[in-house]
Amino acid sequence: MAPDSRFAPPGWAGIVTLGTATVATVPTEAQATALRRAVAALPTPALTDPEALAAVLPFADVLGPATLAYAPEAVPEAPRGAPEAEDIEQLPPDHYEVRSLLAAAGPADAGESGLADITSPAFTVREGGRAVAAAGYVLWPAATAHLCVLTAPDLRGRGLARRAAAAAVAHARSARLLPQWRARPAASRRVAAALGFHELGRQLSVRLP
Repeated sequence: MAPDSRFAPPGWAGIVTLGTATVATVPTEAQATALRRAVAALPTPALTDPEALAAVLPFADVLGPATLAYAPEAVPEAPRGAPEAEDIEQLPPDHYEVRSLLAAAGPADAGESGLADITSPAFTVREGGRAVAAAGYVLWPAATAHLCVLTAPDLRGRGLARRAAAAAVAHARSARLLPQWRARPAASRRVAAALGFHELGRQLSVRLP
């Protein structure tokens, strides 16, 4: 039982699988009992499958599943022929250009990115006097840097997210943190793969009765 866990939104249960290991958190003891039964009844891969989990643990709402990937020791260099952009610039997380980027992306994409919650600087790619992509990370337990990346909707597909994320990953590495990439959209998973991240687990959050 861990009501303050960051594995899931407040009041939700969070399930994380890494390889054959599973960590689950819940806000109350009664919910912990129900979740223990579910964990005992299902194989590890099914614990982050909403349909399989619902068969043994009814829930009111769900977020995910999302993949969890982790960075290698070094971030690959940008490929030859990568789109040109201005240099990466570090901005405070609450800088007005970062807020403008979040607003332009809309609530759904901004929320999915997690960029509004970063505790690191915002590593931004700027074009035309504005931030068109930004990345940073939230410091999680066990010296984990949880990556958050966002690109302006009208400029996606140009490798800008990769440029910004590479700078954030390098910063995390210099602080001796383990970069972690959580993704649901296929585009986000492709950026992680391009940076050499390896998918090792999955995360699911459910709101229990």
